[in-house]
Amino acid sequence: MIQQASLSWVQIFRLGTVQMCLGAIVVLMTSTLNRLMVVELALPVILPGFLVALHYGVQITRPNWGFLSDQGGSRTRWIIAGMAMLGAGGLGAALAIPVLETAFWAGLVLSVLSYALIGLGVGASGTSLLALLATATAPHRRPAAATITWLMMIAGIALTAITAGQFLDPYSHARLLVIVAVVVAGAFTLTVLAVWGIERSVIARPAPPPMRFRDGIAEIWAERRARHFTLFVFLSMTAYFMQELIMEPYAGLVFGYTPGQSTAMSGAQNGGVFLGMLTVGLAATGLRIGSLRTWVVAGCLGSAAALAAIALAATMALPLVPLVVALGFFNGMFAVAAIGSMMKLAGEGRQAREGTRMGLWGASQAIAAGFGGLAGAALVDIFRAALPTAQAFGVTFLVEATLFIAAALVAIRIMAPAAPVRAQLVAGE
Repeated sequence: MIQQASLSWVQIFRLGTVQMCLGAIVVLMTSTLNRLMVVELALPVILPGFLVALHYGVQITRPNWGFLSDQGGSRTRWIIAGMAMLGAGGLGAALAIPVLETAFWAGLVLSVLSYALIGLGVGASGTSLLALLATATAPHRRPAAATITWLMMIAGIALTAITAGQFLDPYSHARLLVIVAVVVAGAFTLTVLAVWGIERSVIARPAPPPMRFRDGIAEIWAERRARHFTLFVFLSMTAYFMQELIMEPYAGLVFGYTPGQSTAMSGAQNGGVFLGMLTVGLAATGLRIGSLRTWVVAGCLGSAAALAAIALAATMALPLVPLVVALGFFNGMFAVAAIGSMMKLAGEGRQAREGTRMGLWGASQAIAAGFGGLAGAALVDIFRAALPTAQAFGVTFLVEATLFIAAALVAIRIMAPAAPVRAQLVAGE
């Protein structure tokens, strides 16, 4: 049995820097460029919506990237290669903005290629990073490791959005390209420095025997817990993202919030997410209170309760902002506990294929992100054809709450203590 050193706290923070860099580049593509297309270029809203959905859809390749990092025996090179692809895609997407203004079809082709490259880069780098964390993080540190990496991603998103916003005015295409180039170069450099030498310092499990991707993914899919956890990820993340496109319109149409007020409400919701993540990290790791399953289930059920209250807020004259903050808190709680559970379950099974498992669950999450946002918006439109606006939003939020309850039930079943390996082999799992 090969002895494996676990990641130190410093090394976990270093790997969290990679997640911060991923968030820094992606937020420019999904937020800043989205606004420029709609406002400055006066293009249809569906165009940036399609491009963002494309970058999620391309992440269905995550199992392939995880499998490659398993087979190659080096996750570091895929983390760096993925960040290079992400950076190249980000530069291409920024360059497409002036091209869209002067030659629409050429700009559209460049945008499609760039956003596809962004999705590939996020899939390659993000999946390999999580696989490395799953492989080399001590079990008692996994909740804190998940909290650290995700909080650093949120920090990267916030800092980049604020800083880029300060330097982007007065706007010009040249200024945009300079800002994106600086962010991309900085993110790539930080990634290389952050991951360099870490993988060599922790002796990971030996690479599995060579096989085709189709055989490798079939081996993982044959594991009952891996299949059920894929279902949990899809249900919970669909519920998580269903409110993303409808919460601010709900505040504006039903409660009369101004754009500034609804934006501030979203900021408060993200603050709740931050507090929920921090709570799990401190309680599960520092105070050893509750298991990951307990925090996942509590987060899902708490999210369902908050959504039910939000659905009834208009008819019962309940204050919206505190309820939205509560939703963010429980969302953050379940999300970080789910990532910790992912790290735990990734190392289980008959062979050490952390990357392939992380890739499978990452693909499920990406599909759910795209599907959930579109489903939430579509349900509101459908229900508004037959119901008053407040009720249409309310029924949609209740559907989302139901999905969270279903996810909690799946989590209760699959996150029970694993059966001994010998029993799993006898059962053919």
